[in-house]
Amino acid sequence: MLFADLYTQNLDPLGNRFASTFVAALPVLVLFYLLVKRRWLASWAGLAGSIVAIVLAVAVFKMPADKAVLSFVNGAAFGLLPIGWTVFGAMLIYNLTVETGMFTIIRRSIGGLSGDARVQAVLIGFCFGALMEGAAGSGSPVAICGAMLAGLGMPPLRAAVICLIANTSPVCYGGLGTPVFVLSQVTGIPGDAISTMCGHQLPFLSCLIPFYMVKVICTWKQTFEVWPALLVGGGSFAIFQYFFATMHNWIPGIALWPLTDVGGSIFSMVTLALFLGFVWKPKNEWKFPANADPMTGQPSAVPTDAHAAEAQAQVKELLGADNHEDRPLTRGLVIRAWSPYVIMSLCLGVIGVVRQVEKTGPIDLGIVKSYYAIEVPTVHKQVERADRLQKPGATGDERLEKAVYDVKWLTAPGTPCVAAVLIAALVLRTPPRVLWRVFVRTMIQMKIPIPTIGCMLGLSYVTKYAGMDATLGVAFAETGVLYPFFAAMLGWLGVFLTGTDAGSNALFGSLQKITAGQVYETGVITHLTREQAEVLICTANSTGGVMGKMIDAQSICVATAGTNQIGKEADIFKAVIWHSILLACIVGTMTAVQAFVPPFTAMVPVP
Repeated sequence: MLFADLYTQNLDPLGNRFASTFVAALPVLVLFYLLVKRRWLASWAGLAGSIVAIVLAVAVFKMPADKAVLSFVNGAAFGLLPIGWTVFGAMLIYNLTVETGMFTIIRRSIGGLSGDARVQAVLIGFCFGALMEGAAGSGSPVAICGAMLAGLGMPPLRAAVICLIANTSPVCYGGLGTPVFVLSQVTGIPGDAISTMCGHQLPFLSCLIPFYMVKVICTWKQTFEVWPALLVGGGSFAIFQYFFATMHNWIPGIALWPLTDVGGSIFSMVTLALFLGFVWKPKNEWKFPANADPMTGQPSAVPTDAHAAEAQAQVKELLGADNHEDRPLTRGLVIRAWSPYVIMSLCLGVIGVVRQVEKTGPIDLGIVKSYYAIEVPTVHKQVERADRLQKPGATGDERLEKAVYDVKWLTAPGTPCVAAVLIAALVLRTPPRVLWRVFVRTMIQMKIPIPTIGCMLGLSYVTKYAGMDATLGVAFAETGVLYPFFAAMLGWLGVFLTGTDAGSNALFGSLQKITAGQVYETGVITHLTREQAEVLICTANSTGGVMGKMIDAQSICVATAGTNQIGKEADIFKAVIWHSILLACIVGTMTAVQAFVPPFTAMVPVP
């Protein structure tokens, strides 16, 4: 076969649907086996799964080797820029606050707002946890918030459990919207449309989660005693989440959805603080009795395995030193401590406007352009989707897959984050040596997450262009009317096994889009267009997936390390597994209702 020959996908290369489907699933099965059974690091497991995918694409699906390899390179490159760059920038600004001691001030300012353990759970576990998820991710919400709540007197096991439950509805916009960026890239659906769909699902969960997590730590009566605080905390976050997730529909040219978690968390904390200070307080401050939890015995002195030891080191790195622990909290000091995040929000807001300008083409900056579109050789318009996947009447280029790598260096969220770090360093009068330490610390922390993202996306791109995901999609379409529910459960499974919503979106995003199209073709979805069905089903992979975050191995290990419960991983897993399944089923039911039941079908945007 010549170097640039057209490759046409074959959904049944073995002439047996069952056998072909099994082979198409092998890369993901290998990945899951290495992650769960063999306990490999995610980066190595992702690389191994990618190698298996390339071999099967060439040997079984008859994809030319150059196309398979370059498909992987295309996905891995996108994993580095903008995704890896974004995660790096978000963690960079967090580390600046840690190294300068400002994070200690931030923690103290939040922890001192209320002495009621139920209100503290919402303020720290949910509201402040959303800030950590949006600005840093990588296990930081569970580790930091769990440690804070345990330090305030909450039994460590309970602190770990409620922080795991709280770290759900904000996850779609974690790391400055990384899961949405990934889902948009692998499906070709505009990020604005995915964000809008998230905004039509997640706010309901954001109202539910504060009530749910508080009920976990006390009785129904004690929960409803603080219902005003739960309503204000969850409701204010939900309102902001909805507005920022859908703002581009109301204010054309302004797309700030990557800031949804950061802005929503700050807005909800300020709103709840004002509510507690001037409007309402609990009649009786409720605290845990000293012997409230029978599972708070002394933790094991030796980590149970390498993952637990790694989690301990990660938590220690995230928390940093307790600088400024005894310094009086003045208004000026608190404002100064929060300034890096305010500066980051402003920088991201400016870039959000620039991103809208880029939609008409790259901006000429004189010496360079704001982005460069590179056509991937031998792949761009050299892969033809199978006939079954083509839209009616598709001809010529409409039948071919595009493969263009956009080097969007200016508007990638990582760029304004790095700019914000430099500006914040000046505001905080940070010495150059400290700034260098921040950079080195972040590089070390990202040595596993960024390669993992690259490998996961590389694997996804190989299965996408080879047609392996389409083979799986056709099989999943057999579930018909049940699939909208199971779409959320598939996302849940992906996060449980890969540890990240972005990883699940990379693995299953393209598959979900294909399956949505196939289910639509069967005629069971009648109140949506094909494009709407694809938006809904693909978004469900992410919104349902977030419920698997509380039971993935990384989150469990970080939770035990953050609350000094090493050796209690199994206890925590048993405590959260049914909450995880129930909440995922709620998202699946919500997706099914929006797929089939008017007027809820009107909530699905047209991309």
